[in-house]
Amino acid sequence: MSTTKSTKELGDKGERLAVNLLENKGYTILEQNYRFDRAEVDIVAHNGREIIFVEVKLRSSTKYGYPEDAVTEEKKKQIFKAAEAWLYERKMDGSPTRFDVIAILSKSPTEHKIRHFENAFTYR
Repeated sequence: MSTTKSTKELGDKGERLAVNLLENKGYTILEQNYRFDRAEVDIVAHNGREIIFVEVKLRSSTKYGYPEDAVTEEKKKQIFKAAEAWLYERKMDGSPTRFDVIAILSKSPTEHKIRHFENAFTYR
């Protein structure tokens, strides 16, 4: 059995850290891992003013770039698609929205550098 953590375990860890950060900032978590078709949003939150769609990226090193570098144009398109579906399903089209990225560099099981990029990218 491998001693390295699976991608899913690392992703789950990153999302737990991100949820804790957002809750500590006073955000309400509305949903996690929302999927529509092949598109996914890691976290949907609300800060009292707007609905925030959050992409979480965790890496254990910068060998292949920083975590936020992994949010490509294609990934943004998928997040927008999922966000539109989420809003439509809840009859919240037209609500103020924002797209954030939480980038986590996890150097050890207990040492993490977390950066929250608010309004990291805009819709279209």
